[in-house]
Amino acid sequence: MKVLILAAGYGTRLYPYTKNFPKPLLKLNQKPIIQYLTDKLENINDISKIIVVTNGRFFNYFRNWEKGLNSRNKICIVNDLTQSPKDKLGAIADTSLIFDQEGFDEDFLVLGGDNFFNEPLDNFILQAKMKTPAVTIGICDIKNKQEARYYGVVSLNRNKRIVSFQEKPAHPKSSLIAMCLYYFPKETLVLIKKYLND
Repeated sequence: MKVLILAAGYGTRLYPYTKNFPKPLLKLNQKPIIQYLTDKLENINDISKIIVVTNGRFFNYFRNWEKGLNSRNKICIVNDLTQSPKDKLGAIADTSLIFDQEGFDEDFLVLGGDNFFNEPLDNFILQAKMKTPAVTIGICDIKNKQEARYYGVVSLNRNKRIVSFQEKPAHPKSSLIAMCLYYFPKETLVLIKKYLND
């Protein structure tokens, strides 16, 4: 399994803090947010590689962070070559870029670089592998539809299958939000490019 950490955004909603500094490297209790993710990945045995995709403006920040990181996992920083919010690729195009570069022979765990959560990833990965070849999406019930307006909102049917997924809706159908936590079995990786081409 390979891991992709999406960190190519420009954090415009947090300006001025992220005007010239990447949001995933902001510190929470003296540790960069992204490092909470890489620490969780230390205990997972079947990771062949962690890829962090970022942009041209913040590429060197992530390279410097990676140099000082003590990890048993191989970590690779990739530059998507964008320089500003105007020309950013977006999460789906960045995901497609990495899938194309890495090939389609391993499953991918995809995480948002600014994600912060307490639970370990082991159970999520185990459940996702049991559901292969279906894609598994991590969701969280924040129990407040008004707050859900600021996130990607998910609705489920009785079989816990996603029947709708809306980004920051004015009137959320539920309080279930997507966490930017995805498990893509290798058989499904081509679907990202198909989506972009449709």
